[in-house]
Amino acid sequence: MTTPDSPVLRVAGRPVGRYVTRPELPARLSPRPYLHPVTTLAGTAVTELSPADHLHHLGVGVAVPDVEGFNFWGGRTYVRDQGPTEFDNHGAQRHSSFQLRDPDGFVEELRWIAAGAELLRERRTVAATELTDTAWALDFTFSLTNVTSAPLSIGSPATNGRPGAAYGGFFWRARKEDRAPDVFTPSADGESEVHAHRADWLALAGSTWTLVFAGATEQTRRDPWFVRTGEYPGVGSSLAHTERVPVAAGDTLVRRVVTVVADGRLDRAGAAALIRKAVSL
Repeated sequence: MTTPDSPVLRVAGRPVGRYVTRPELPARLSPRPYLHPVTTLAGTAVTELSPADHLHHLGVGVAVPDVEGFNFWGGRTYVRDQGPTEFDNHGAQRHSSFQLRDPDGFVEELRWIAAGAELLRERRTVAATELTDTAWALDFTFSLTNVTSAPLSIGSPATNGRPGAAYGGFFWRARKEDRAPDVFTPSADGESEVHAHRADWLALAGSTWTLVFAGATEQTRRDPWFVRTGEYPGVGSSLAHTERVPVAAGDTLVRRVVTVVADGRLDRAGAAALIRKAVSL
């Protein structure tokens, strides 16, 4: 059932995702709106919410571990030469309003708040579109505007000294199964070969489902992929891969990721065909 705080996304009349705008979460998890559960058209859930291995993984959304030193990811903060450290530095993304809301998507305004001050204002645009009778696409755009009077910068554990941990930005915590999902791009296979690399698209294939991710703008495609399959299944687009990303006062950072959600295990050709169709819509 759709409620004012939890609209349901529908494709061809079928529910495929619930969007929670005002989650009741402890500050340590960096409370923020998220999509969960997200399902295939056949009803298979392909997201997880606060799994035991990472309580701060919240379905599909935007999470950034370091905005000018504030943690909008949740959990501990990575400190150079010290490691993961518990701080009281967590921010929260607060839903302000829907500018548009339809069964197949919405446009939302959010405020990123930390230490009692608003750092960023976000416009989030989400749309769900049918591709075939077994696949649909989630089109997710976020625009972050620096509303302070000073420059801000976005970092990651990687930019703070932890190699290979450039997470932060769009992030999808996928369904965990007994067997780790397969992951592949147009030219590579396996976590070690696709993580921290750029690729036009990236597929995560579970037991009866496949997710295919693609950056839908030139700037988004420049961001390498953050990929985990062995420890847990998750895919994100890395905003701050090797160095911090500056956002001047009044400037806006924009990223757009399109994800195919398909029933069945797609091969490389099938994944490529569906993501091409999804991005061209």
